[in-house]
Amino acid sequence: MENEFLKNRLNITRRHFFGQAAAGIGGLALGSLLVPDLFKGGESSQAMPLGLAHFAPKAKRVIYLCQNGAPSQYESFDHKPLLNKMAGTDLPESIRGGQRLTGMTASQDKFPLVGSFYGFKQYGKSGAFVSDLFPHIGSIADDLCIIRTMNTDAINHDPALTFLQTGAQVGNRPSMGAWMSYGLGSENKNLPAFCVLLSRGRGNGQGVYSKLWTNGFLDSTHQGVVFSSSEDPILYLNDVEGIDKAGRRRMLDQLAELNHEGFQENKDPEVEAKVQQYEMAYRMQTAVPELTDLSKEPDYIVKMYGPECLVPGTYAANVLLARKLSESGVRFVQIYHQGWDSHGNLPKEMAMQAQDVDRSSAALITDLKQRGLLDETLVIWGGEFGRTNYCQGQYTLDNYGRDHHPRAYSIFMAGGGVKPGTVYGETDEFGYNVIKDPVHIHDFHATVQHLMGINHEQLTYKHLGRRYRLTDVAGNVLPGLIA
Repeated sequence: MENEFLKNRLNITRRHFFGQAAAGIGGLALGSLLVPDLFKGGESSQAMPLGLAHFAPKAKRVIYLCQNGAPSQYESFDHKPLLNKMAGTDLPESIRGGQRLTGMTASQDKFPLVGSFYGFKQYGKSGAFVSDLFPHIGSIADDLCIIRTMNTDAINHDPALTFLQTGAQVGNRPSMGAWMSYGLGSENKNLPAFCVLLSRGRGNGQGVYSKLWTNGFLDSTHQGVVFSSSEDPILYLNDVEGIDKAGRRRMLDQLAELNHEGFQENKDPEVEAKVQQYEMAYRMQTAVPELTDLSKEPDYIVKMYGPECLVPGTYAANVLLARKLSESGVRFVQIYHQGWDSHGNLPKEMAMQAQDVDRSSAALITDLKQRGLLDETLVIWGGEFGRTNYCQGQYTLDNYGRDHHPRAYSIFMAGGGVKPGTVYGETDEFGYNVIKDPVHIHDFHATVQHLMGINHEQLTYKHLGRRYRLTDVAGNVLPGLIA
């Protein structure tokens, strides 16, 4: 009688119980496939499960075109005609306000203003001013969100670039791409979540280094995988002579068994991470060769990106490869293009750099748009700081250089939920100080993570007794940048 009462009270039959249990188990199985670490046992330092966004993202992937060396905003996206009118006169002390200088210009008695050697035009419905050095980028101005008020804490290249990429001026912090890999995982199990491509322009270069794409204190599976600029983008990916695919599989299986035994003894997570890296390399053997073969691209694509896109290691080739990687599900593709450090002979050096990047940068955005991928792909273009409005060293109208300027500089973003056809922020008439809508590096990071569906305050990792995040203890999402 009691059993009959409970059955009626709970409305449960044997058939109903097993039917509901099957559905629940199926849901758990699906969840474990979509989010591999969702049901992982034990204490975790993660604030959210790997592969799970905090809220619906506007973007799924990022392509970051980092212009290493700091392009001048005065010859790109911040038109300041007053500098041409006052060329050769000294920068007013009231504008400089005793702000910090580098060791290269701190000893100068005078700070002669210098205007752009190149003209500007207004483009599109937005009327954005873009330098004549970048006509292709100007032609897509209505797809761009140009930020003129980026500012940073660092005044020299190494700490500034490290700060831009990791949120800290010192090393051993996870980079932007590593945080994305950690928080969101990869969309393609046969490719890394974070890939790095390097190119060298014709201007004065600054070095890049592995701490810019490091995993820091995160598992090493989240570090950036660097592609070579040679015809063989992934070194040592092919099997050596005498080892076939089946033999390599047996070797990896046996190695994994030994590593798992070692893990049971020392519980070092890097042992498990190494097994995952071996498995990724094995899967990449199938996926990478076809993906990195640019020779089969149709003629209209080559024409769009320019003939250099078929030359391995060039910026154009890397941008095209970045599109293919992103299209294949790579979460974060980072390009570093060196050569923008124009302390002298800026008109000539910057013209060569612009020629290297203008066409293919614009082509990437147009290509993504034509494929219906721009809305879900965030493209970022810019350097680690800006350039001074005064001349470094001796001044002439057609041969001048600019020093580092962290207080205000320009970048642009496109796609991925940013507001198109927008010029955000305003600098003073000298272009030296921000007077409206500043964008600090931490704000930039917070906004990029927001576009990817991440609450920057919640994506943390506990290390040495403290919870770290990309934005440290600062940063605000900027609604004015978001569509």
